Amino acid sequence: MIKKKEGFEGEKAIILPPKIIEQYQSRSITQEFYITDIGYYPKAQYHYRDRPSGAHEYILIHCIEGKGTAQVDGHEITIRPNDFLIIPAGKQHLYRADPDYPWTIYWVHFQGLQASSICERLYDKMLSRKNSVMYNEKHLFLFDKIYSTLQQGYSRDNMEFISLTFPYYLSGYLLNERFNHHLDEQLEDLTEQAIRFLKNRISTPTTLKEIAEHVHLSVSHFSSIFHKKTGYSPIEYFNHLKIQKACQLLQFTNQRIFEIALAIGINDPYYFSRLFRSHMGISPKNYRSRWSLSPKRKTDES
Repeated sequence: MIKKKEGFEGEKAIILPPKIIEQYQSRSITQEFYITDIGYYPKAQYHYRDRPSGAHEYILIHCIEGKGTAQVDGHEITIRPNDFLIIPAGKQHLYRADPDYPWTIYWVHFQGLQASSICERLYDKMLSRKNSVMYNEKHLFLFDKIYSTLQQGYSRDNMEFISLTFPYYLSGYLLNERFNHHLDEQLEDLTEQAIRFLKNRISTPTTLKEIAEHVHLSVSHFSSIFHKKTGYSPIEYFNHLKIQKACQLLQFTNQRIFEIALAIGINDPYYFSRLFRSHMGISPKNYRSRWSLSPKRKTDES
């Protein structure tokens, strides 16, 4: 069986020199939390580590794709996408990527005076199978910020910045809901932007790609966010807005059916009638007969 500690295409890794770590340990700000190793392994086929005596540091691994397995102090753990693996310092462990679906992981080795208390809580979460956390934009931003800061060198300012930033990164695992609160607000803003865009384009044929481009997201990512916030796909929601507008035009104007169809961006009046019926349960003509408030329409019916 092939076993690899490192050397994966596209990998990133920084291992801090022992002298820098010693400086960490002796300074009041950095001694609370400090990173000793950090990296990213994409599709890490044959990745395998076995430490019978454990490691000197605490280890946090977050799987975003693929699978892996681990043994930590006698506990068997299966790691799937969005699962994190936390390994306390000094505990015997072994972990490996799945041979058929090798994992893609972000990983950090860390130490510090406050490391054990947080690690214990994360370890309890993992053993109780509460270790699934979406690795979202905020996690990625913080990881990249820490990594890029280390790439700039080990100045005192850089090291203190990392020691103050890293606990916030860890809070994403310990207090996930609070950590993601601001992110949820951002996603809400994106959804509201998209809905405003749709309202302004009721009369214009609009594709899903155009909507996603308006909020600067990929189609798949945008669709996922939009559905999470509204319960509908973007096109379903757009059709709801169109039919809502059509109902208003049927009720308050004397426009013909085909004119109303054009007013909501539909060139085929027969398709419009089918879409309207699927939403409202009756045809546009019958809806108008039942609900119209147009003075002319009322006169015609009297």
